[in-house]
Amino acid sequence: MGELLRDKVILITGASSGIGAAAAYVFAREGASVVLAARREEKLGVLVAELNDKGFEASAVVCDVTRAEDVRRAVAQAKERFGRLDGAFNNAGVGGDRTPLHEMREEVYDAIFETNVRGMWNCLRAEIGVMLAGEGGAIVNNSSVGGLVSIPTAAPYVASKHAVIGLTRAAADEYADQGVRVNAVAPGLTRSEITADWFARNPGLEETIKAGIPQGRTAAPTEVAEAAAWLLSDRASYITGTVLPVDGGYLNR
Repeated sequence: MGELLRDKVILITGASSGIGAAAAYVFAREGASVVLAARREEKLGVLVAELNDKGFEASAVVCDVTRAEDVRRAVAQAKERFGRLDGAFNNAGVGGDRTPLHEMREEVYDAIFETNVRGMWNCLRAEIGVMLAGEGGAIVNNSSVGGLVSIPTAAPYVASKHAVIGLTRAAADEYADQGVRVNAVAPGLTRSEITADWFARNPGLEETIKAGIPQGRTAAPTEVAEAAAWLLSDRASYITGTVLPVDGGYLNR
């Protein structure tokens, strides 16, 4: 077992698949007790059982981040089960249709912002409140390279991920002197259910995007989780308000 997150209690949202599920394994391997939150109860149960079988401390809570009461319950469960909350990886998010802005349906915009922005807002409020009442903590929000550049025909997604970075920086500034660090990761093209669905509906898009990545490949979810683990650790103790691209060099071009 690693030492990076030894004895820390960390909440992970969107934990049932993709980057969130990878984070559950990475954080647990690095010594953390993890509380996994997501909407899909069956997948959470399987993941927790697998972690427990390996000797890791893990529990699950069904949580829709768009519901503030769900997030408060997830945070409360972490505190009740493990006594405190040291860190959180706010990973829950959705993608969206690739459609020109003027043709984008209102319900698509609403759904993306409800999860990616209001969901993040709900998480930050609940987590920071508990951390301030304790001994502080560290939070990592999952944004996207789309939060740092534009992506054609994905305006609501791009805007929502820019908003995540705005929330990250605002919270980092507000609570820096109160023992709470807030950073973000900005993944590039990462293998997940969302990207698989996106590419299935947009033939040729994956190869087009890969051609613009210096490393010429997609990221494994674990690679993003490793970056988040470091930001949550005490080794990043003087880092707050930072957005860390995990993008194979995409933003360098």
